[in-house]
Order: sequence, then structure tokens, then C-alpha cells
Amino acid sequence: MTTFPFEISVREGKARTGRLKTPRGDIRTPAFMPVGTAGTVKALYMDQVKGAGADIILGNTYHLMLRPGAERVKKLGGLHKFSGWRGPMLTDSGGFQVWSLAQLRKMDGDGVTFQSHIDGSTHRLTPARSIEIQADLLGADISMQLDECTNFPCTHEEAARSLELSLRWGERSLDAFGARDSQTLFGIIQGSNFPDLRERSAKGVAAQGFGGIALGGLAVGEGHAQMCATIDMTVPHLPDHMPRYVMGVGKPIDLVESVARGIDMFDCVLPTRSGRHGQAWTWDGPLNLNNAKFAEDMGPLDEAVDCPASRDYTRAYLHHLFKAGEYLGPMLLSWHNTAFFQALMAEMRAAIAEGRFEALRAELSARWESTKSKPKAEG
Repeated sequence: MTTFPFEISVREGKARTGRLKTPRGDIRTPAFMPVGTAGTVKALYMDQVKGAGADIILGNTYHLMLRPGAERVKKLGGLHKFSGWRGPMLTDSGGFQVWSLAQLRKMDGDGVTFQSHIDGSTHRLTPARSIEIQADLLGADISMQLDECTNFPCTHEEAARSLELSLRWGERSLDAFGARDSQTLFGIIQGSNFPDLRERSAKGVAAQGFGGIALGGLAVGEGHAQMCATIDMTVPHLPDHMPRYVMGVGKPIDLVESVARGIDMFDCVLPTRSGRHGQAWTWDGPLNLNNAKFAEDMGPLDEAVDCPASRDYTRAYLHHLFKAGEYLGPMLLSWHNTAFFQALMAEMRAAIAEGRFEALRAELSARWESTKSKPKAEG
């Protein structure tokens, strides 16, 4: 199977910066992938996403197979052409959404049968079908193996059974993927928060021959401290030369602490989901633009972020947009948040390259921790 060249240029402690080279362009790491759930990064044009600094976006197998249908996307030229995104694209396997959204799902050794959350129609997802959708129909540059997600918390026995099933599905995903010249496939580690299971899963996935390795089973309610502990118990068992991807993470502090532990890639819906609900992420912490204290605040969202939404609109105007229910409010905050997350990744890449990442980590941790202790604003 093709593995994309991954060049690590500089390290500081466990943190590292480099490039994952794909036929559609280089991905600068550490990298944050905006989530294009249904073929769109919500509330944004693709040129805004690119202009914000994103090298790669994520597409969602579950949602696209249900609507408009993976075969239809293929008929219309593949997901890159259909959505207007010309850079690298990673698709998830659909397993997480089946776990979290689907009705009446029934798991067996060969796959999962589930009912659509949209109309109740019945669908079947197997490792081979997931690969067919991602690689053949959507045309992803990076596909993910189908795995089974476990609840958090779960028992050791449940986590062990799940990771063994995921290892078997990993082999079947690899068989279905076969040999390809311009696409690659990542495996997924499971094992909940049990060190022995994380080690077993990590070593098993590493031995299977994927083009990259993801840490699954995070961002499922375990909290920041447990997320960090799970990464700590997993990374020592991962090959150094392969890209490492933590799925579904996360808040800015999660990204910084994960990079400090040797993680290279991330995705999360947080920038646009927060933006649609009035929350802006900034270098000084999160702001809730719905709060009355912003009604006459003539300052920009964050003038340190190189984005028109961050610089050119006042907090008072954004507060008004949300209070008035205007579409422009969610659009501007989603744009700003996407730009801020990319700016954070760019600053971490530069800090690693210049040997000042630990100083940046300490500064951001102290700054963001101080915002937690401030009294909650009324409004």
C-alpha cells in the first residue's frame, strides 16, 4: 500500500513539526483539519477555509452516504469536485457516527446494520463498504479503517473485545483498500483508558502496515486530563516515522497538550459549531458574544488573527447580529474561529522550529487558565 512521505524536520521534546506529502499538496504538521461534515465546512466558502491556512479538510462518510449518497457524489465527479475543495482530504470511516447518531444499530463480526437518523432507512456498513465509499466513491486522499467505538467509561472486557474486533476490521479494511498509487489508509487504535489495551492495540495496528495511525476513543466525554493520560500511555508504542492523528480533538488547550505529547494531526467540529452559537476562540480565551457586556464593545474579536472576521468587525456589531438572529453572525464567527485554530497550529509549528514550544505551551496554559477564574459575565 502507498504511504505518503512524512518528513519530520524539527523536534522539541516529544513535539515535532514536519510535512506529510500527498499528491494534492503538502500537509504542514501539526495540522488541524476543519470538518466538512456534509461536503461543506459549515457557514464557510472553501476559499475562506484555504485562506485561513488549512492544508486539509475532513469529509464525513456517514452523512454523505445517507445524503446525497456516495454513488451520486462519484457520479458528480467525486467529493473534491463536488465540494470545490482542491487540496488533500481525509474521510472518517463512518463508525463514530453510527455509534453516536444511528438508531437501532446492530453490530456483528462482519459490520454494523443501522437505521438512518434522517429517515429511518436501513443501511449496512462493513470494512469493505466503508473503504469503497471513502476511496472509490468519495475519492479521499486519506481513508480511515472501520472500527468500533466504545462508550466511556466501559469495562476492561468490553474494551478488549472492541479492540480485537477493530484489529480484525483493520485487516479487512487493508484487504479492501489494496494497492493504490495516490491514496493511503490510516488505522485506528482503541482500548479505552486501559494502558495494557492501548499498548496491545497500538502494537497491533502498527504491525498491520497502514500509512498512518489514529488514536480513537477520545473526545467521548473522558475530559482533558484523561485524554492526556490516554495519549501518554499510547504514544510510546507508536512508530516514530508515521503520522499520528488524534480524532475529534478539540479545544485549543487540548491541541497544545496533544502536540506536546507527539501528535501530528487533529480534527474537530468545535470552530464552526462554536461559531454558530456565538462563541469565539481567541488568544485570550473564549468569548461569548451573546453576553450583554459586548453590546457597546468597539474592539475587534482578536486583531492578532490575520482574518477579516477577526479584525474588521466590532464585538458590538457581532453581538447585535446574534441578538437579531442574522445569518452573518454565525458566518463571521465560524470564519474567525477557523482562522484562529489555523493560527494556533502555525504558531506551534513555528515555535517547535525555533525551539520555543515549551515556552509557548507554558504561556498559553497560564493565559487560558486565568480566563477560567474570572467571574462569569451576565447577559
